[in-house]
Amino acid sequence: MTHRLELRGITKQYPSVRANDAVSLTVLPGEIHAVLGENGAGKSTLMKIIFGAVKPDAGEMHFNGQRVSIGSPQEARALGISMVFQHFSLFDTLTAAENVWLGLDKSLSLQAVTERILEVSGEYGLEVDPHRPVHALSVGERQRVEIVRALLTKPQLLILDEPTSVLTPQAVEKLFVTLRQLADKGCAILYISHKLDEIRALCHRCTVLRGGKVTGEVDPRHESNASLSRLMIGADTPELHRSEPLLGDVALSVRGLNVPKQDPFGVSLQDIALSLQTGEILGIAGVSGNGQQALMAVLSGEDPRAAPGSVHLFGHDMGLETPRERRARGLHSVPEERLGRGAVPTMSLAQNTLLTRSDGIGPGGWLRMGAIEGMAASLIERFKVKAGGSHALAKSLSGGNLQKFIMGREISAAPKVLLVSQPTWGVDVGAAAQIRGELLKLRDAGCAVLVVSEELDELFEISDRLMVMAQGRLSPSIPVAQATTALIGEWMSGLWPQHTPEGEHVQA
Repeated sequence: MTHRLELRGITKQYPSVRANDAVSLTVLPGEIHAVLGENGAGKSTLMKIIFGAVKPDAGEMHFNGQRVSIGSPQEARALGISMVFQHFSLFDTLTAAENVWLGLDKSLSLQAVTERILEVSGEYGLEVDPHRPVHALSVGERQRVEIVRALLTKPQLLILDEPTSVLTPQAVEKLFVTLRQLADKGCAILYISHKLDEIRALCHRCTVLRGGKVTGEVDPRHESNASLSRLMIGADTPELHRSEPLLGDVALSVRGLNVPKQDPFGVSLQDIALSLQTGEILGIAGVSGNGQQALMAVLSGEDPRAAPGSVHLFGHDMGLETPRERRARGLHSVPEERLGRGAVPTMSLAQNTLLTRSDGIGPGGWLRMGAIEGMAASLIERFKVKAGGSHALAKSLSGGNLQKFIMGREISAAPKVLLVSQPTWGVDVGAAAQIRGELLKLRDAGCAVLVVSEELDELFEISDRLMVMAQGRLSPSIPVAQATTALIGEWMSGLWPQHTPEGEHVQA
């Protein structure tokens, strides 16, 4: 059988790192082929080379048996190659349909594209409202737009870079059905994910990269998570050690919080109540787009519309305080969006520390560049961030490495309260274990931690209590020991016991 894709000796050198070093791999028609590696192993660079977004320095690429040189994504799409990027390539001011239309044959009208979006999203269970502007979509909803856009091109080779990083378990299962259907029709799929369970359940073959080189090729269906992890990072994944929480004072208290949506497609926060004590991790689960971003924006101070008296930090009413004033009181936050919110893409890592840290600012507002660069260097070392030093631009890092840097910046500030959205989105298993371990260390040191995540396994692993957000409302809390995946999944539909004051434990 002719290979759908064959790479021979692909090499790409950047100033500070060799991203791909003589990489060779083959993909057959109808095959779902995983590319596995830790953050910075060269996976995304390799995919961009295949898609024509990056030009290799050496090597050959063959598609359907013919040698090709792809100079742009447009040429890749013309050949039948589509890609869903980890960092989305959508225009915020356009609707979902308009964004999809941009990447398609302009002989189709916008109305025809809109109808095709509804048809394909319904067929594959990827709910997309084509009329909504992208700026009003959550990260998970934007990802659906990207996937539907790729499917509309009827690809012969579909590249997916971390496609399930912000999808619920139910949505992941639907996506897998979609991918298996595509593979059955002869579409080859290159699948990048750090979720080893997914790779073992979905993929037929797996090529492992480490430091830009191929270190192995296996059938993941015959491997364990531990063996795949060893291939990927060269060691076993560190185990998390959890102790019983030592609860202290109420750090964050929310009562009667009502915030109207800011745009027609947003979600209003309705009668939100929660209580978070020092020494505990409270996890909030929920399907993407149910108000989680709005809640975190209000708590962090990014959205200043909380009514006086509705949000208290250690008993102090902080409803009218700015994010900087809240940080001064010990409240730090990690936003869902890394590039643009968590970090400025065109600024160096050293400069990005100044977004939330004042350690390097001296008397009179003078910047102490030595201290700033030293802080960035220590974060790079402590959190094992693969970067070309403290002067590296934020946009030059892989998604997982940037996440490690942003998480490290806030964790190392020794916060009293830490708000975190999607703490391990797009990071490899080793880095995910490290981040979760650091959050548990913070909690054991007396920090109050609020984690919003769409990965239930993560929430069950690190949380002491769980709540669920659905349609702008927050469920009662339940001790994680009493929670089950089925129960939390039911609550995600808004079906939970009513009139239970937050703080009282619900029996599973």
